[in-house]
Amino acid sequence: MVAGARPGGRRHLLVGALLLALVVSGHCLDAHHNNRGLKRRRRKHEIHSPVKTVVVVVMENRSFDHILGWLRAERPDIDGLTGAESNRLNLSDPASPEIFVTDKAGYVDSDPGHGFEDIREQIFGSADTSASPAPMSGFAQNARGMGLGMPQNVMSGFAPDSVPVYAALADEFAVFDRWFASVPTSTQPNRLFVHSATSHGLTFNARKDLINGFPQKTIFDSLEENGLSFGIYYQNIPATLFYQSLRRLKHLVKFHQYSLKFKHDAARGKLPNYVVIEQRYFDCKEFPANDDHPSHDVARGQRFVKEVYETLRASPQWNETALIITYDEHGGFYDHVPTPVEGVPQPDGIVGPDPYYFKFERLGVRVPSFLISPWVEKGTGELSLPLNFDVQVNLIAQH
Repeated sequence: MVAGARPGGRRHLLVGALLLALVVSGHCLDAHHNNRGLKRRRRKHEIHSPVKTVVVVVMENRSFDHILGWLRAERPDIDGLTGAESNRLNLSDPASPEIFVTDKAGYVDSDPGHGFEDIREQIFGSADTSASPAPMSGFAQNARGMGLGMPQNVMSGFAPDSVPVYAALADEFAVFDRWFASVPTSTQPNRLFVHSATSHGLTFNARKDLINGFPQKTIFDSLEENGLSFGIYYQNIPATLFYQSLRRLKHLVKFHQYSLKFKHDAARGKLPNYVVIEQRYFDCKEFPANDDHPSHDVARGQRFVKEVYETLRASPQWNETALIITYDEHGGFYDHVPTPVEGVPQPDGIVGPDPYYFKFERLGVRVPSFLISPWVEKGTGELSLPLNFDVQVNLIAQH
């Protein structure tokens, strides 16, 4: 959802339109007949949209209110924090201390809880998930057993001058204030959703399953089928390799070291149609992590985002580029907007494993998300793309 707008499908419409414009805006297959029977010959896809390159960056484990909630003071169109929001330390005790939100967030050493059970408690306050709307009442309670100061840590957000890159991008482009994590659980199920719209039943970071890989069809498969290009620019390891289809030998040339290739390809105007940029997920002395996952420093994440943006802005492809920045999930940090618990479409009929048998019919917590492009009008959150949105909605429904 673009900041200030409220219709439920708006965020999916805008971003879905951008992605689908790459895949379905022209003719890519030409049937012909020869003496061996009917064959299909693949031709280079013609994109009839000014956006020909979509760049996706997925950061780690921060909620919308934690990162962007305090922008509301200068941007009342953004559904952020007023300062009156709070959680009680013990929801079963009405006299329990009340922990209010603050704008004093800083370096977070400990990692708040963000597994399935943790998030269920954070959203509903207990194991009972029947409440609608979701009360978003259990963040402080969930954090109280994680060490001194953790309840206040999870209830605190960054002042805008502490995340200056995001504050500037929010002023220039579009902020989505209704973008929720796909699954109310940890990182990898949500990352699988990003490029395939399903986690194939995964509801936690199951090491064996991740090593074996996941068989679902991805946007990378659709791009290839339609004669469009993609590339993954990684810094540590590419998490996209959890998709089985990307492990094929023919895709080896689609993986590039970020430090060696991203700036080079952008400067030459040679970025592919769909670009995935993966950060440094692991922290080491020579190459510290820049993905924002606690305990990693968000200042490094801000520098990383700035570098990506400025590289794209200087590229000859800038006028045909859209950059999407989002987060995989909220990482245990407070957000006041109720997560959707009704009307969420089940992606593929697969039910998660025991003991929860999760049906993927409710979402996770709201996360920070941006749409950055010269086709986004400053200060409005509106796209000036000449797309036929009726056609795009029909295509979304068909897929």
